[in-house]
Amino acid sequence: MINAVIVDDEIKALQSLSWELTNFSDEIDVNASFTDPYEALNYLESNPPDCLFLDIEMPKMDGFQFIQKLKNKTFPVVITTAYNQYAIKALKNEAIDYLLKPIDTDDLKDTIVKIKKYNKRNYTAEKLEDILVNFNANTSHKKITFNTDGKLLFLDSEEILYAESDGNYSTIYLTDGQKLVLTKKLKEVNDLLPKDSFFRIHNSYIINLQKIKEFLKTDGYVVLTSNHKIPVSRQKKSDFLDMI
Repeated sequence: MINAVIVDDEIKALQSLSWELTNFSDEIDVNASFTDPYEALNYLESNPPDCLFLDIEMPKMDGFQFIQKLKNKTFPVVITTAYNQYAIKALKNEAIDYLLKPIDTDDLKDTIVKIKKYNKRNYTAEKLEDILVNFNANTSHKKITFNTDGKLLFLDSEEILYAESDGNYSTIYLTDGQKLVLTKKLKEVNDLLPKDSFFRIHNSYIINLQKIKEFLKTDGYVVLTSNHKIPVSRQKKSDFLDMI
């Protein structure tokens, strides 16, 4: 059963679409429906459906603006409209399909097939991710797992030089010269790194202890094997000396 949510500012259109969806197909169950797009956004944040049927022309917020405001769009979106000219724009805005009102039964059947394919692909990807993460957690030589750019990256400790904070983001500097940008604060990155190999030497930096080449006591810097100079904060200096 496909659990669906409908967003349409016109109550009659919403009721009509709900009736069409549930009567044209025994594979769709309408869990919730909204005429207010802001209420819908709040609901979807904690109640992701299997599919969202979204009207385009709404006075408070049009359908394309609605899609952009979705915080966690893990579900497929189907645009519903009485205007055919929206079709191309709809598909460019990450909608998997569009339906012209009044909805044709054959068109709806085709859309259901697309919804199933989309959800099956996402389910398979999530299951594979779980398998990889669990396997890595149980191996004797555990790698460090980072989730970035829609992929999982598994790294050995010796591949990492240091990590640097950039507000709500962090950058991991690797020994091969690559940079890995994560949508995580440095504290979250620190929790992922093994404590016996990495140390948060400054509010803005975590270093790999195995990559230290020099410690400049007077200047308060460490020099890594890559010749990067990383400052040591006064608050961290004593703990750092204990670590090395």
